[in-house]
Amino acid sequence: MGLAWEGGRHPGWPARLGPLRVAAGLVALRPPKLLDASPWSRIRLRDQAYLEDWEPTAVDGWHERNAALAWPAQWSALKSSARRGQAMPFTITVDGELAGQITVGNVVRGSLRSAWVGYWVAADRARGGVATAALALAVDHCFGEGGLHRLEATVRPENAASLRVLTKAGFREEGLFRRYLDVAGAWRDHLCFAMTSEETSPEGLVRRLAAQGYVRTA
Repeated sequence: MGLAWEGGRHPGWPARLGPLRVAAGLVALRPPKLLDASPWSRIRLRDQAYLEDWEPTAVDGWHERNAALAWPAQWSALKSSARRGQAMPFTITVDGELAGQITVGNVVRGSLRSAWVGYWVAADRARGGVATAALALAVDHCFGEGGLHRLEATVRPENAASLRVLTKAGFREEGLFRRYLDVAGAWRDHLCFAMTSEETSPEGLVRRLAAQGYVRTA
């Protein structure tokens, strides 16, 4: 079902989204580029202590997984998944500079039209509204041009920052997945959050958050 798209381009990708203005600057989403290797690696290596407690265990080591030389293979895998209609990967930029990633993965079409969404943001861009803006752009895109009906997100109960982002956006907590994912060297429980397209209608998530003062359209 993940291959149900026309003309070699599935709904929703490639695309450029935004920008939205938040405290940190202008937030936009674009497809990852091969030339992202250096800034991507620099942020990932610098922010190891900030990021690795929330991401799958790096079996081959954090430095090896996030070195600039590791990016081409990751970029190629993301692009291949997107071209097969199985993912919508985006680079998060703030004022034009790489500041994180947001990926819509495991896209299933047919009668389910569902996917998961995951994201990370550089430590020096945290608490500036970047993740909230990126998530809002991705959600509206998925429920619009992307043609999806449901999005899920899983997060460790200890990840207070990500929990705030999801609840602010209107994701519902649906349950607890016991020992769900190998993170930071152990099997960790994760909370499951979800949202359907009806829950953002009719105005869309960006407009809702703008009305609440969290983002501004640029």
